[in-house]
Amino acid sequence: MKDFKLYAITGEEFHQGRDLIEVMEEAILGGVDIIQLRDKKSKKIDVLKKAQALRELTKKHDVTFIVNDHIDVALAVDADGIHVGQDDLPLAEARKVMGPDKIIGISTHKIEEARAAEAGGADYIGVGPIFETKSKEDVVDPVTTQYIQQVANEITIPFVAIGGIKLHNVDQVLAAGATRVCMISEIVGADDVKGTCEKFIEILK
Repeated sequence: MKDFKLYAITGEEFHQGRDLIEVMEEAILGGVDIIQLRDKKSKKIDVLKKAQALRELTKKHDVTFIVNDHIDVALAVDADGIHVGQDDLPLAEARKVMGPDKIIGISTHKIEEARAAEAGGADYIGVGPIFETKSKEDVVDPVTTQYIQQVANEITIPFVAIGGIKLHNVDQVLAAGATRVCMISEIVGADDVKGTCEKFIEILK
């Protein structure tokens, strides 16, 4: 997969009534290089429509497009890959369905899960939640920046820090060894989505 720095996940409940594609395009123009469609509540047909529109947008801007959980939707729109959680389809099965060339990312909350993901052939892992977050329901307790240090010291595949990361605390995340960060509400809920992403890019440099 192409290297990346800034990863944005959709969260329409934070958009303040703005259009999904408009918000995600602003994020891309601000420097986001991976977009993930995450929709746990909509009907499958609606998830598919959003995925089709985001696939078109990400192709236009040459940005990587990942679908959370919905493997059938990811395949239907020819997304670049999928992201799964610890309780979703196991990595080996996901790889059988997706094939060898698609990206598979997996969320991890402890070093044993990170090791298993790397050994199992994941292309990247999510590391978090670093801080408390209200962007996801049923979220595990914060893993703190200590987990970033463990992963940075041991895991060789790309990892992205996620969970409660804001402009005011991203320095702690980078100081712990992360070089890639992922946000939902801090990006898509911002009054100035593009400007917020540009600030993150500046810090990440």
